[in-house]
Amino acid sequence: MFRALALLLLAIVLALLLYVGLTFPPVMAGMAAKTVCSCIFLGGRTTESVRDKELQVFPGLSRASIGVDERDSTVSATVFWKTSKAIFRKRLGCTLLAEADEADVRNQRIARPANPPARDSVFWPDGDVMAEGKLDSAAQKLISEALAAGFRDSDPDRPKRTSAIVIVYDGKIVGEKYADDVDRNARLMGWSMTKSVTNALIGILVKDKKLVADAPAPVPEWKDDERRRITLNNLLQATSGLKWSESYFIPTSSFHDMFIRSDDKAGYAASMTPESAPGETYEYSSGTTNILSAVARRALGDSQYYKFPYERLFYKIGMNHAVIEPDASGTFVGSSYSFATARDWARFGLLYLNDGVWNGERILPEGWVKYTTTPSTAARHGEYGAQWHLNA
Repeated sequence: MFRALALLLLAIVLALLLYVGLTFPPVMAGMAAKTVCSCIFLGGRTTESVRDKELQVFPGLSRASIGVDERDSTVSATVFWKTSKAIFRKRLGCTLLAEADEADVRNQRIARPANPPARDSVFWPDGDVMAEGKLDSAAQKLISEALAAGFRDSDPDRPKRTSAIVIVYDGKIVGEKYADDVDRNARLMGWSMTKSVTNALIGILVKDKKLVADAPAPVPEWKDDERRRITLNNLLQATSGLKWSESYFIPTSSFHDMFIRSDDKAGYAASMTPESAPGETYEYSSGTTNILSAVARRALGDSQYYKFPYERLFYKIGMNHAVIEPDASGTFVGSSYSFATARDWARFGLLYLNDGVWNGERILPEGWVKYTTTPSTAARHGEYGAQWHLNA
């Protein structure tokens, strides 16, 4: 009996080692290649800076072997037996190669956005000229203390790795501070703030009457099965009922299958099967956000899709450094892959604070901000609205 138990334990250990050895390296290599590529070519950072900050998020990720080729704007990352590659394209950012050939991705015909308007002499928030602050010395002292606290590491074993803080009051920047490896022009990773950008883009399409929030989501794969009952609102509120695992530390989760192993992230997410009725269950899902991005692409057509975020949102509100990156299929990764400066992210917050209006122009439809920030009935703790986390 003892020998049988020992053999069983050995088999379990070997199976676990095999699982780890086969599943972790592709995820780690893919994450490292894509992250370093974007932070270098969009953020102007160094490999060492990214390794010390962003690559610390996943155990062992910072030990990946990184190769940066400035000549063809690529980054390769190797973890044990697996090498992954990400490519940079001007005005598009970085794309991780999972299935497609690099030449095919580089040869995609994409109508890239024009350069942003020059606003060097324009006051913030439309430009970057700073107005004189009107806060008294006591308030300014508190702001300075808050900025210092945001960068202070009280526990050396758990560093904050803060990159930037911008404080806005009454429509003006009253305090800002940056880490040594970034400045006010450095694009910073949006991660899931990108979901809120996708919310804005869908809102503009609703305003243009190209989409209807309460109508069935126009996803071709769903028209002949029960998923045709899923509405655009269900996708926005993460209540589609589709099976999904948003686990970042399980290498075989839906999240990693989509981000690391699939070139068409929206297509992968749309292939998921239902596990509950639409609107019944809230489940945070990067997959449903990428479905929304593909919905926007079909509504606009490729001739307008790639210019749309810039012409109708970013450049309208002075987010002149913002970039949203596509996957290898050409669809924006609307859940996670946007980059913008800290001041740009502050501008985006101001747009929602001002009910979607900018300089008297309504960017988002009337009532959209209230809809966005109203908790979904399926989010039982009031923690989620429409692609926005709420202060529950």
